Amino acid sequence: MTKEKKETQEAENQIDTSCNEEVCDTPDTHEECPETDNMADECDDATDKASELAVEVAQWKDKFIRLQAEFDNYRKRTLKEKMELIESGGKDLMKSLLVVLDDFDRAQEALASSDNIEALREGVELIHTKMCKVLTDKGLSPIESTGQDFNTDYHEAITKIPAPSDELKGKVVDTVEKGYMLKDKVIRYSKVVVGE
Repeated sequence: MTKEKKETQEAENQIDTSCNEEVCDTPDTHEECPETDNMADECDDATDKASELAVEVAQWKDKFIRLQAEFDNYRKRTLKEKMELIESGGKDLMKSLLVVLDDFDRAQEALASSDNIEALREGVELIHTKMCKVLTDKGLSPIESTGQDFNTDYHEAITKIPAPSDELKGKVVDTVEKGYMLKDKVIRYSKVVVGE
């Protein structure tokens, strides 16, 4: 062998040895180092996990977008139903009151052609009773005031007067305007005179 070839071969051996010493503790062998295999496996595992996570993120993003769209549709549908309820809420009451309105029309015709006051008074009382029944059926109820303890939840004091008797002190002496409740909510407070 020539001297040049020998030096070249020694240089290659030194490079292989130094390379193996840096990567692995098994010098003078040309076998692959187990640590480099582990690093390659870890790199493959990391790539697999990253792709799995990317798929999972895509699935969650899709679910989120669908859920958001579903909620938006629900909100729009609820608003539409609420508007329809508000628009047609009084429809039921108006249909019920049309019967009373018809009775008032007949009463006006009777007033124009009849002189019998007693019959007219009886007709007006019947209309009033019918009107009260329709409103009671819809949940309207009057607030009892006169003789009751003054309660700011139901009564609005217009004035105070000296109580005619000791029992009426702090109580409602007179009702100027009757109050009403719709189901459990006050829609008009009773305007009352309170004794002191």
